[in-house]
Amino acid sequence: MTKVGIIGNGNHSKKIQKILKEKKIDFFIYKPNKPNYFDSKEFNELKKYKVIFIISPHNTHYSYIKKLHKGRYIFCEKPPVNNKKDLLALKKLKLKKIYFNYNFRFMEISEVLIKRDKYKLKDLIYANLSVSHGLAQLGRYKKNWRASLIKCPKGIFETLSIHYIDLINYLFEVLKVEKPKLINSSKVGNTFDTSLVEIKLKNKALVNIFSTYNSSYAKNLFFLFKNGIVEMRNNIITISGPSLNLDKNGLFLPPKIKKIIKFDENKDYANSLYKSVSFFMDSVRNKKNFNKKSFDTSIKSNSLIL
Repeated sequence: MTKVGIIGNGNHSKKIQKILKEKKIDFFIYKPNKPNYFDSKEFNELKKYKVIFIISPHNTHYSYIKKLHKGRYIFCEKPPVNNKKDLLALKKLKLKKIYFNYNFRFMEISEVLIKRDKYKLKDLIYANLSVSHGLAQLGRYKKNWRASLIKCPKGIFETLSIHYIDLINYLFEVLKVEKPKLINSSKVGNTFDTSLVEIKLKNKALVNIFSTYNSSYAKNLFFLFKNGIVEMRNNIITISGPSLNLDKNGLFLPPKIKKIIKFDENKDYANSLYKSVSFFMDSVRNKKNFNKKSFDTSIKSNSLIL
């Protein structure tokens, strides 16, 4: 039976540990909280494992990948790195057994947008993605690495916005990501808890992504296509079209709803993470390398935020 080593023991790590337990996969947890942790007894124990999960702050990812990638399968949290120097170094490594966890690619909205030809939506014209929750309003946030400028220099932009940037990059052809507008709305910690960014696609479509840790929970995703609309809000996805819908006087009406998908957003996230971990572990079990296209897409998504 495959045994894995896990770097990090935070909330997200515990979610992945739960999945591994469900799959009856044993694991060793390495907690990197020592100044010289690469020379520690615990790190030497970690090196015995041929499958590694890197679930640590973004600024540590490259150091672990460099130390551990040879002869091992690696599951690394997104983004791969959070600075250009590490990204350039990462590209030089021969990495065929590394998988970056952009698990939003497995979410319900992604499944719908992948099938956009089925619904005859045609080209994307515009999208507005707005997501928020109150992490910065919790007392524990101040001591969280996500609130640290050193560990997370672009704040929510590299922790939450990156998921949606990757989703757009995965589904469409991104031309350019404009310089994001970043602020510390809560005044907690010394990095950014609020982000607004505009993305330009190769077909000239525009995408706005707003995210904040300083408000109530919300996830409103709006995609305007040439021949229809996809909206996600309050655990419901609606697909509407065609765009031309006229009344008897020739006046425009909203497009007719083609399909309504009801789901639980919390379960959807948990399911996407489960699918992502399963995909990785299935590749390990079958001794398969990860395809170059997937790696290149992940690297491009990373480069778009730097």
